[in-house]
Amino acid sequence: MSAPEPTILATSGGHRIGDRTRVTFGALVHHAVHLSGVHGRRPRVMYVGTAIGDSEHFAARMGEAARVAGFDLTPLHLFPMPNLEDVAGAVLDQDVVWVMGGSVANLLAVWRVHQLDAVFRRAWEAGVVLSGVSAGSICWFQGGTTDSFGPELRPLTDALGFLPYGNGVHYDSDAGRRPLVHRLVADGTLPVTHCTDDGVGLVYRGTELVEAVTEIPGKGAYIVRRDGDSAVERRIEPRLLPSP
Repeated sequence: MSAPEPTILATSGGHRIGDRTRVTFGALVHHAVHLSGVHGRRPRVMYVGTAIGDSEHFAARMGEAARVAGFDLTPLHLFPMPNLEDVAGAVLDQDVVWVMGGSVANLLAVWRVHQLDAVFRRAWEAGVVLSGVSAGSICWFQGGTTDSFGPELRPLTDALGFLPYGNGVHYDSDAGRRPLVHRLVADGTLPVTHCTDDGVGLVYRGTELVEAVTEIPGKGAYIVRRDGDSAVERRIEPRLLPSP
């Protein structure tokens, strides 16, 4: 089972504190599984924690969240070496790839060393749903804003480019994100840029944005376009997802 066409769910959310676990999957992770079309068996989800250096304690928390959700979780570690013999085969066997946030610059560098950029493109084209939060959102686009290089936000313009847009994450919770996105779109550093408040996800079929969804009421998504020497922003009202 796979999604009917290449599908990406790019988010600024997906995790929360659980009732009995440190982490539980929110509605956005469950929606990524829904988009894959899997039924009749336990969903197969790959967790990729490259952006936080393959933190073992967080991988364990994600494993516990997957157990509670009823998912079969396969962690992909690249430090100190890949933990899987056949990385490409394992990726292509998944229903969903979920990429954790952290340093998108480091993530991209390590992925390219291991040729994961090509592997993920194959998986995307084969119908594996690509998803993730923050760095795990920006990576699928042309670029976005990042604190990968220090506390002052900077542009990143060499992401994987599966989607021909910029991406702005944490649009409502980090005061520096919105003005920097506007400046980068206005001066042409970033193309048309799709942005998400915390708790919001953007669904793409192929390279077309088809829907905004949210796990938190009242949140928004935004499209920022260049207009002469300035940028203009249009808000999209996301559909509220049911609680898992």
